[in-house]
Amino acid sequence: MTAPLLVRALRRERVERTPVWFMRQAGRSLPEYRALRERFGMLEMVRTPELAARITRLPVDRLGVDAAVLYADIMLPLEGMGVPFEITPEVGPIIGHLVRTPRDVGALRVVEAEEATPYLFETIRAVRAGLPREIALIGFCGGPFTLASYLIEGGPSREHARTKRMLLGEPAVWGRLMDTLVEVLTRYLRAQVDAGADVVQVFDSWAGALSTLDYERSLLPWMRRLFASLGDAGVPRIHFATGNPALLPLLASVDCEAVSVDWRAPLDDAWDAIGDRAIQGNLDPAVCLAPWDIVEARATDVLRRAGGRPGHVFNLGHGVLAETDADVLARLAALVHERTAAVAA
Repeated sequence: MTAPLLVRALRRERVERTPVWFMRQAGRSLPEYRALRERFGMLEMVRTPELAARITRLPVDRLGVDAAVLYADIMLPLEGMGVPFEITPEVGPIIGHLVRTPRDVGALRVVEAEEATPYLFETIRAVRAGLPREIALIGFCGGPFTLASYLIEGGPSREHARTKRMLLGEPAVWGRLMDTLVEVLTRYLRAQVDAGADVVQVFDSWAGALSTLDYERSLLPWMRRLFASLGDAGVPRIHFATGNPALLPLLASVDCEAVSVDWRAPLDDAWDAIGDRAIQGNLDPAVCLAPWDIVEARATDVLRRAGGRPGHVFNLGHGVLAETDADVLARLAALVHERTAAVAA
């Protein structure tokens, strides 16, 4: 059976067109999602497999993308770790019990993923059973630094000051926290693959706050361990961090099939930096708020820089902005398909 288009592209096989999907595609830019959000809280929908499966599938039908990305939240693994949290509108995740001492780290639980979030895997099985085979299903997790920052800071942070204080000043405590998170995330992603995910992506969204020195010393060894632990899972692995193009060679040094890049470096320069890997990206999400001629020109430039080389997945450099018109996203997906199918032919 032929693998989904996205999977083949991530393996750098020759494909009939460039696949396209959008991070945060199952979200507030879709009127159908907003209607559901008026009736249900986000975590309520995530924890209800019927609703989560419907939302996961929605962008495939509405936007014409080549992949469905699981409707979930990066904080979900914390449930099994014994860390309460809530998602506050316009703010984001808020942690109920901070993790700042050796005792706090020692109290974190490691349980089987199916025990911690059974609803998530029910959603994956339902989505995969209902999707056409050529449409990939993407599972994901938050990265260790990003989750650690939420645990230590208590919520979103610009400076990550307390997190860096532990990283720099208490390396043994930091290392134990990283060990625990990597073990939990390994189980979590492997269970997603077992349930039917075709691709997994690690969103270490806040890792760009680190210098190359701190990343290499205090995060890279654990990222290598996490990705290596998924090496025999049989699915492509995408590594994503944003905000610091200087980190790209380090992101690519882990055992992954692809690196997802933001818009802060041109795609061809970013591809040079990551070397022998597939690349995902990298239109600035704000471009989708501009008039169509700007969107078209910028998207065409991304494709020009990819140059028709095997291994490009068109995406935004980060998540879809809530103000984005869903019709623009659908038009953008069609543009990518049309332009790259012509080249492939």
